[in-house]
Amino acid sequence: MYRILAAFLILISFSVKAQRPELKGGLPAFLKNNTIYPAYSLHNCIQGTVKIGFKVNAKGDVYFTEITNGVGADLDDEALRLIKMSSGKWEVPSTHDTTTLIVAPVNFTLDGYGCERKSKADIALALRNYKNQEEIEYAIMNFYRNKEKGLTKSEDEARILRLKEEIGIDEDYLDGRIETALKKYKQGDKQGACEDFNFVKFMGSDKANDWLNKYCK
Repeated sequence: MYRILAAFLILISFSVKAQRPELKGGLPAFLKNNTIYPAYSLHNCIQGTVKIGFKVNAKGDVYFTEITNGVGADLDDEALRLIKMSSGKWEVPSTHDTTTLIVAPVNFTLDGYGCERKSKADIALALRNYKNQEEIEYAIMNFYRNKEKGLTKSEDEARILRLKEEIGIDEDYLDGRIETALKKYKQGDKQGACEDFNFVKFMGSDKANDWLNKYCK
């Protein structure tokens, strides 16, 4: 009786597994080929696993995404971007319930970036500072958006420039952001690329203007 029951459970297990959507070429290979390690986490040796919940329709399109368990830095955004980018590449069995939430782990690891010299305390501090970094970036972008509309005072820009220096937004950083945007565009992620180009623009730089005109009109 035990053997019959065990066999029945195994058959159920295989049946359930067969009903799950599968990414063409496999999810691990897709993530390996398309992950662009985000700048803040790269510079601060932040690693970890982000779990993304998503739903796919019968055509294999991703129509819903959410972070179910994040790291708390820009790794979360990259994991979300990758799952969104997989839209249209899923093979969906006819028996699959398209309202089911699928949860996929996206692992981020660094090797060869000197991360062995970073202590756990250093990394924990970087994670705590990430939210502050985001708030400063938002303040800078808001200033330059308003400047474009003629709604700012010229004397306020000195404070904005100090904020940029405080969080390390320099020419090299902006060049790196453009390079990342071009990689995303090459992957077919136009939305992600244009978001990065606009980030550069609203950091008060004209470095990305030609790319914005070319790809983001």
